Amino acid sequence: MLGGNLVRRWLGALREDLWTARPDPLPPSTWLRWLPHGIVCLAAFGVFIGGLPQLHENGGLGFGFALLISAGQCGAMVLALWRPVPAWWLSMAAMLVGAVAVRAVMVVDGYSFTWPWTAAGIIGHLFVLLLLALRARTRVSAEALSLTVLTTYVVQGLVGAQEYQPTGVVAVVLFAVVVLLGMALRGRREARAELAQQTSLTAEERARRTLLEERSRIARELHDVVAHHMSVISIQAQVAPHLVENPPDELKENLAGIRQNALEALTELRRVLGVLRSEHPDAPEAPGTADTTGTAPHAPQPTLDRLDALVENTRAAGLTVTTEVSGTPRPLPPGVELSAYRIVQEALSNVLRHAPGASARVHLTYLPIGLRVDVFNTRPVRTPPPSQGAGHGLLGMRERVAMLDGHLTAHPLPDGGFQVGAFLPSDGPAHSAHDPAHHAHEDDTP
Repeated sequence: MLGGNLVRRWLGALREDLWTARPDPLPPSTWLRWLPHGIVCLAAFGVFIGGLPQLHENGGLGFGFALLISAGQCGAMVLALWRPVPAWWLSMAAMLVGAVAVRAVMVVDGYSFTWPWTAAGIIGHLFVLLLLALRARTRVSAEALSLTVLTTYVVQGLVGAQEYQPTGVVAVVLFAVVVLLGMALRGRREARAELAQQTSLTAEERARRTLLEERSRIARELHDVVAHHMSVISIQAQVAPHLVENPPDELKENLAGIRQNALEALTELRRVLGVLRSEHPDAPEAPGTADTTGTAPHAPQPTLDRLDALVENTRAAGLTVTTEVSGTPRPLPPGVELSAYRIVQEALSNVLRHAPGASARVHLTYLPIGLRVDVFNTRPVRTPPPSQGAGHGLLGMRERVAMLDGHLTAHPLPDGGFQVGAFLPSDGPAHSAHDPAHHAHEDDTP
């Protein structure tokens, strides 16, 4: 009973694998696109030209019959380029019909002939099995080879013929070699494709992690800036009634409402920023989560007042930096100054990493509607070393600019240098559309 079930399952799998006409076209080559197809078609023409006289003149078959068998052998090779399983059936059918017909002639005429496989039939079937093994699953290729060997054994070993030159053993050995070769090539191709896919996934994961870390840092910095002001508003609203003698009830109510709204806004701000910095927004953030940015969570956030110190540190690292300021400097919202500082910091770091020997220029333009930050660098004088980082510094810049409704451009210069430019509106999205770089082309290539 168990053996019968196993046989039925094996026959079912065999039927599913080999009783199909589904297409499986051979893809074009990477270097010369249609070279494999041309080689197969040329070989098919050679099989037809060589097999026809062999069957007609040496095998004693009629011209029409020999033409039909030769056409089946070469047609199977061409068909294998698109439908390898039906091509295998066609090649096997051509071999069986030719073997039976030649055997009948040998019995009657009593002369010797290569049997059951002709030379042209062996070559044609080799191509068919190779194309099958290159694209079909390993199990399908093994099944096709097994049935080929079984058919050859039955025809030559069990049925047999008189005075013939046996080709079954040579054919089976060649078929096994070509199927193993096709399996190996297919496995190598799949391994390379899987490696390329894993490499792509790794790069995407690295970019995602970099983006999450940058968002977390931005969220913490903006939290420190905005939360401070909201806390001050709340405290001032609470203290204000005590600074006025006999304050009216309406004033107390209004100040209490201001304080309550400030507290609610502060709570909502912390919740939203918690979602922003979380990798999984639906999961609650674990207490005591480690900081991944390498900075103290409660350290004072830098502003443009500390830009000179940043430039001096960069010069100490070996980079020649000059600074320019246009317009009338004035205090800007903390978020704008913080983002401008970070953009200059990241741009100068990129120059140090990717443009050794170059010089940099930082240009701040104070506009009535915001701040324009430009960082230029000249052509590097030597080839930069291979970068060990994630290579996504521009992602952080774009995140900062996008949170302020500004615009960022990053592109190479005609002289071989590079420019990073950002416009940061001072009053939010109402004025961001007036940035002169609003329609500039963005290029992420550092």
